[in-house]
Amino acid sequence: MDSRFGIKDFVTLILILGVGVLVLLGMVQRDRDRVLNRDILEKIAGVEQQIAQLRTDSDRFRGSTTDGPAASPTAGPKSRDESWARPGVPIAWQAPWTFTTDPRSIKGYTTGKAFTEIFEAQLAKLTPYIQTDVYGRRILDVVAEMLASYDPKTLRLRGVLAEAWQADPAGLWLRVKLNDRARFSDGKPVTAEDVRWTFHDFVMNPQIEAQRTRSIIGDIIDKVVIVNDRTVDFLFKQAFFSNLDSALTLYVLPKHFYERISPAKINEGTGLLMGSGPYKLERLSIEDQWTPGQTVELVRNELYWGETPALDRMRFQAINDELARLTAYRNGEGDMITPSAPQFASLGNDTEFAASNQMLNWTNMRSGNSFIAWNAGERRGKKTPFHDPRVRRAMTMLIDREKMIKDIWRGLGTVSKGSFLPGTPGSDPSLKPWPYDPPAALALLADAGWKDRDGNGTLEEESGREFEFEFLFFTGGEIAQRIALFVKDSLAKAGIKVIPNGVDWSVGDPIRKQRDFDAITMGWGANSPESDPKQIYHSDSMKDQGDNFAQWSNPEADRLIDLGRVTLNNEERFAIWRQFEKVMHDDQPYTWIRVQPWLRLVKSDVRNVNPYPFGLTPGEFFRGGPATPMPQ
Repeated sequence: MDSRFGIKDFVTLILILGVGVLVLLGMVQRDRDRVLNRDILEKIAGVEQQIAQLRTDSDRFRGSTTDGPAASPTAGPKSRDESWARPGVPIAWQAPWTFTTDPRSIKGYTTGKAFTEIFEAQLAKLTPYIQTDVYGRRILDVVAEMLASYDPKTLRLRGVLAEAWQADPAGLWLRVKLNDRARFSDGKPVTAEDVRWTFHDFVMNPQIEAQRTRSIIGDIIDKVVIVNDRTVDFLFKQAFFSNLDSALTLYVLPKHFYERISPAKINEGTGLLMGSGPYKLERLSIEDQWTPGQTVELVRNELYWGETPALDRMRFQAINDELARLTAYRNGEGDMITPSAPQFASLGNDTEFAASNQMLNWTNMRSGNSFIAWNAGERRGKKTPFHDPRVRRAMTMLIDREKMIKDIWRGLGTVSKGSFLPGTPGSDPSLKPWPYDPPAALALLADAGWKDRDGNGTLEEESGREFEFEFLFFTGGEIAQRIALFVKDSLAKAGIKVIPNGVDWSVGDPIRKQRDFDAITMGWGANSPESDPKQIYHSDSMKDQGDNFAQWSNPEADRLIDLGRVTLNNEERFAIWRQFEKVMHDDQPYTWIRVQPWLRLVKSDVRNVNPYPFGLTPGEFFRGGPATPMPQ
């Protein structure tokens, strides 16, 4: 019998081999699926363990004996571990940071839903310490956390990431114990190394554009030293009154996230925001970041180690035009806006609107002052007319600020006299705002060399140069434009030409930093009950695009600022601040316009909205039935 390998046999062999390959590939795929499923299950189990541990820690922590917000340095249960502490120095144990007004105690409390705030100007950056505007700060406050923050009611510092601290009686060091439960939004613990790295390798890194913070704390904190995994020492250069505030209000960043990014990429970054707070960016990507113009979308941090907020998400968007902003609010596109004063006054007369919306009008720690800053230095290599204090004082006396408040703000607010808000420790009640007095102002200008020398109605220097300057303001609403026009008309009567220049915030902020303006109108608001004046008014703060963009330099002001900062006795320091206020009042680098009340419109179904002395705390909000209208 012939034994030949025919075509049939060849086809059969190919089929058998094909089936074998398919079986083998199937086995490999099943193995890969099994490994993938195992990895996924392990990750889920890890997350579940983290959540379970956080809940266990939370239950155990809440079940323990704790101090109240005003905890005494030596109070607390005997079971607390004090091995981290320096012997012989009192420990300030901190109660867990909780809601000031617990939303869960309010009838109708529910969880879920979203809250949208509409800002007045476009955000430029979200990256911590790189962002420099109030809008970025509001977002940072719910995404990142500090070692301590100010109690919204009492304005006293309370621990957030810090479980306890010890302060050197001589003011030269501070030891901070981190809460063992504190976690970043990816579940990794907040450690002493994160605190050290944030200060030394981020804020104090000259390659990173964190000049604003660096100029404030760089001459306060000498170094941060790790004691153990959850304890750090802050060593101070001198015994400044603001040492504790400067150290404890430092936003702590996750080293493991930011160290992967080069300083150049951090500086360019617009949406590199990660922290340990109750909310996080919905999409955090180094390659595909949030950019200006997009809505900022925050989602609740489900791994948050503290009190869980009610809202699922928070949104922030910008509408520059104030009429369009109010229209969007009324159309349901936003839940809270800051209206202009004329809008607020007009809506207050609309009984139907006032009954169905919360209209908030109050003065708080952050109310601040609106002002005109005169560039007292050089612009593009030449001195501006405002290098002379006589000219700056004349500007103030040529502008009728009472009339401004009445005409522009519908009477909401009072004339400001200086950098310290009335009633605060540094404010001298005997110091009054400069009066509206054109004849006296013209005499000052003549003394400074500005006269109408040719009878054409315009002031000139002896060289023949006319008094003309550019007035920078930020677009997005009628208020800033009306300020510019009011100033233009007021000064025109005195023979001074004003060229208004309105720009968007994203364009104007770099102009401000580069000092490429003659005069600019803005507002300052405080971040603490007693601010350190060095940040804005000391000549050192002109460097590195610091906040002394008015380029005001006064040796006596510098001396008083330096003296006040090292004066630990409160009453003595307050007396120094009042002397400083007088120097600034005489020199007038700013024309202070108005003490600004906080105005907010909030939808009626946003509940637990409380106008605290600190401001608002959106982390306490929830969506429910109509709220009781707030008194006007």
